[in-house]
Amino acid sequence: MPADPAVRGPATWHLYVPKLFTVLRRGYHGADFRHDLLAGLTVAVVALPLAMALAIASGTSPVKGLHTAIIAGFLISALGGSRVQVGGPTAAFIPVVYVVIEKFGFGGLILCTLLAGLMLIAAGLLRLGALMRYMPQPVITGFTAGIAVSIFSSQVKDLFGLRIEHLPGDFLGKWQAYFDQWRTFNDASIGLAVACILVVVLLRRMRPLWPGFLIAVIVGALATLAMQLPVPTIGTAFGAIPSALPAFDFPHIPLERTRELLPASFTIAFLAGVESLLSAVVADGMTGGRHRSNCELVAQGVANCVSALFGGLPATGAIARTATNVRAGARSPVAGMMHAAFLLLFMLVAAPLMAYVPLAALAAVLLIVAWNMSEVEQFKHLLRGHWGDRLVLLVTFFLTVAFDLTVAIEAGVVLAAFVFMHRMSEVVSVESAGGMFEDEVDDLDRPELPDQRDLLPRDVAAFRIAGPLYFAVANRLDEVLDQFPLPPKVFILRMRRVPMIDASGAHALRQFIARCGKAGTVVILSGVQAQPHRVLLDQGLGDAGNLLGFAEDFDTALQWARQAVSPAT
Repeated sequence: MPADPAVRGPATWHLYVPKLFTVLRRGYHGADFRHDLLAGLTVAVVALPLAMALAIASGTSPVKGLHTAIIAGFLISALGGSRVQVGGPTAAFIPVVYVVIEKFGFGGLILCTLLAGLMLIAAGLLRLGALMRYMPQPVITGFTAGIAVSIFSSQVKDLFGLRIEHLPGDFLGKWQAYFDQWRTFNDASIGLAVACILVVVLLRRMRPLWPGFLIAVIVGALATLAMQLPVPTIGTAFGAIPSALPAFDFPHIPLERTRELLPASFTIAFLAGVESLLSAVVADGMTGGRHRSNCELVAQGVANCVSALFGGLPATGAIARTATNVRAGARSPVAGMMHAAFLLLFMLVAAPLMAYVPLAALAAVLLIVAWNMSEVEQFKHLLRGHWGDRLVLLVTFFLTVAFDLTVAIEAGVVLAAFVFMHRMSEVVSVESAGGMFEDEVDDLDRPELPDQRDLLPRDVAAFRIAGPLYFAVANRLDEVLDQFPLPPKVFILRMRRVPMIDASGAHALRQFIARCGKAGTVVILSGVQAQPHRVLLDQGLGDAGNLLGFAEDFDTALQWARQAVSPAT
């Protein structure tokens, strides 16, 4: 009986109800707000230097990062399907955003972000959130480690204080520029960056609950002011940060280049979807909750669209900030919303002071972020695994670093699919099974008798297929007939162990039957399960002239074979 639409509807809409609504409906009290307020303040302190550093590394001004963290961060928490998710700009976007700005200008990035937002909304409405879990781990680790290397490469200029007017977007171009200008390094920038790195490392060991990034940036700014260090700062490089609310900012958008921007838009949407759902899974593990993946994708899409309309950057759920939010005692999405409110307050009150932050200190922060992203241990584990996993990992990593993240993801997923198909094809076996007689139910547990093959009638051959018969293994059927110097009169193909078959497998089986027909061999299929039987009939195999039919079991097939080879009486 079909499901009642009145019953099915609410269950579907429930997938898109924000967690904020669920929390408020169940009851939200003053104690909850106090916990969320403290958690939001803690995350804002962590996010403040990161937002500016990520924007600078992406090739734009620090204020763009702050606006993104405020606007997108608020919407991701307010509309999302995770109770404690915190969103904003992340390091994963740096390589693709930098290249888009370099090639198409900031207007091109706005269009990319809008398209990515619409893609995420569509993915959520189509309920594709669950599909993200099928992304191969070697691909994720490969492009994540590649992004870490790209981030490090983008920060060499500020780490060493090199005087480079325009830094190319590609990996090789960056390092060529570094080698050309290496004599322009700045001792003060190097010393300041090393000092900030040491501050963060020491604080993580001695005071892990303290905001190491913010303290390092403040120490770097105070050292620059006190010692009058000749290093570039946010003020000297980008000017003052305005103490104003984010305003609607819609630059010229090159709509005529939409087709050119689609690959980058897809990459941004893919990264936003994968990272946000990974972050939500991490949060679920820490809190014991359960996120709504499709609601989360829709929220990410809306947040990216609105961020673009205010001149912001792409945004997604941030794993490190979400984990900080949980450890700080967050109880609801209000904590993420308060994190955005505190960032806005910091920008309105302390914007003039941000101009004194040295770029070397922000580069040091991103260097540590890159190291955390590199997943060195996971990389090592995969290198010790199956050769296919190693190949996917290294190809994805190499393409991410040397070429383009879009190409790396596409190639990594396709290569992973081919490796998977190859490994599945090794599971499927097509082997001589003439002696493995089966009863009417099943013969999987029945011991094989080595002398039963001799009981087959003369001019009758029997083979068994074990495993799914799909396009990656369909050509294996051609190898079966090649084993016979003279073709048999009857060929029994035992298929009880074939759980599924696709169109390619049915096509290969049709070609096999046709080839048998040319050799004067008739074919019997025995023990065909429901799904393969339906597919074979749909593909017209029941009309094959030399196919005797679908025998229910091997005994029946053997009886038909004896009748076919016995002399006519």
